[in-house]
Amino acid sequence: MFYRLSGIKPVSYAADAQLWPVPFDRSLVAVIIVLAVAAPYVLPSLYLGSYLLPWIIWATAALSLNLLMGWAGQIHLGFAAVMAIGAYGAIHLVRAGLPFELALLGAGLLSALIGLVFGAAALRVKGLYLAVSTLAMQYMIDWVISHVPAISGGSQATLQTPTIRLLGLPVVSEAGYYWTALAICILVTAFMLNVERTSFGRALVAVREKDFAAAIIGVNAFYYKLAAFWVSSFLGGVSGAILAFCYYRAVTPEQFHLDVSIQAVAMVIVGGMGSVLGSFLGAGLVLLAPIVLNNLVVLAVRWLDLSLPSEIVALIPLILYGGLIVGFLLLEPLGLAKVYDNVRKYFLAWPFRNVQR
Repeated sequence: MFYRLSGIKPVSYAADAQLWPVPFDRSLVAVIIVLAVAAPYVLPSLYLGSYLLPWIIWATAALSLNLLMGWAGQIHLGFAAVMAIGAYGAIHLVRAGLPFELALLGAGLLSALIGLVFGAAALRVKGLYLAVSTLAMQYMIDWVISHVPAISGGSQATLQTPTIRLLGLPVVSEAGYYWTALAICILVTAFMLNVERTSFGRALVAVREKDFAAAIIGVNAFYYKLAAFWVSSFLGGVSGAILAFCYYRAVTPEQFHLDVSIQAVAMVIVGGMGSVLGSFLGAGLVLLAPIVLNNLVVLAVRWLDLSLPSEIVALIPLILYGGLIVGFLLLEPLGLAKVYDNVRKYFLAWPFRNVQR
């Protein structure tokens, strides 16, 4: 939905400024937003809080990481550490009496500052060396959070998040948490949709393709890579704060370990690097596919009346989940967004060849 039609390029500023040049896309986005806002009135609380809410929050986090990986072409294996800084920063700022809105900005700035410091050091190298450098950031932040009681209370401690107050009104219901996360998700999505239309976004793409070629035409590759780290870390910190306040509501150091970073990277790669839609699809697949597969396997075992050990029944969904991700990457390395784009283009070409844009 968020790809340009093949062979059609913007020829004016007005055309370039259109987020969705195809009328069907605009209608589809409007319907999705209406359904998302109305979800608390339609879905049971279990589905809203257990499935839709974490999907939206992790899609926001995947969008933040996608700016760095998809647009700037830089790998980051320490993204969970960035989210942890945002989560703990927001909790301490709200406890200090700062309004939640300002605490979110403060958490984002704190994450961006620390991410900038690590990014400046890591960007001295490329490729696998950059990946190892960001991995070191993950371990260092993990150690600091676990061993500095002033931040986390200790490695086994749990910090309860204070009650959210938005514009002076307390947010205590499941729907309130959901709408708060949805508002942040929409803001981040709108920002990401506009990034590629700015000189900043186009410079990132130029750096991603060939940084030395970008330098020849006057693009400062190191500056734009650093800017990508800064923006991605800021949005990641805000995502971590939303994850802590709206979903976990109690934070422990174990919630932001390396496996969470790998999960975020998987969301971006499986969904499609450099695609806004892909971040949503990737987050949905990585988060929800294990639950769906587990339910399907349990139903199949009961329906077929199989006498399998419980350990085997628990192992089958994991095997299917791994095979599902590998299969997607083999069939379409550009991710789920490209699969959707292929289907969309097929229906645009047939049977509606004479549809006017």
